[in-house]
Amino acid sequence: MRQQLRTLSKENADGVAQHLVMVALLLEAEDMDGALAHAETAVRRAGRVPAAREALGFVAYRLGDYARALTEFRTVRRLSGSSHLLPLMVDCERGLGRPERALELLASPEAGSLGREEQVELLIVGSGIRRDMGQPQSAVLALQGQVDKVKGKPWAARVWYAYADALLEVGRTDDARDWFGKAAVADQDGATDAVERIEEIDGVFVEEVDGQDPQA
Repeated sequence: MRQQLRTLSKENADGVAQHLVMVALLLEAEDMDGALAHAETAVRRAGRVPAAREALGFVAYRLGDYARALTEFRTVRRLSGSSHLLPLMVDCERGLGRPERALELLASPEAGSLGREEQVELLIVGSGIRRDMGQPQSAVLALQGQVDKVKGKPWAARVWYAYADALLEVGRTDDARDWFGKAAVADQDGATDAVERIEEIDGVFVEEVDGQDPQA
């Protein structure tokens, strides 16, 4: 990012950098309006800086504005020559209801050139696309060969969660519960709701009464 900002004047680079930092902080705080305002300002000041366009794309993606996000991610790829956002581009096509175009991206030469983590993300998204297309068994098969290979990797919880979700859709409830359990153990950052999914399968429902903490 610093290297990209060197194409700007020092004053402008410092200002854009501050806006990008605010985008990250506000996204973490779930202040989407604030994040969008800072991202749009960064793009107005540095429209040809890939990091600025990527920030705006991320905000649009989080807002569910997949058309705008896809436009920004394509611009990043054109400006930087990098395809690292391809998994998000595929998911945007999915969100826009264009599964065939999403699958075309999955099979593109750019997909094959990505690093291991990005390729795993593509597999997860691809599994979801096949479920959208009414091919739940294909969704299971898309991840089946990876579930043992990702053990100990930072992305293991996401792969196991997606695999469990696919298993549940084909009626393999016991297997799904086992993999949700593995995902819950591996998910140290709480990135998934694997524990809640296990509780749903087990028929456990916790209700709040009169706004009080149910465990109080």
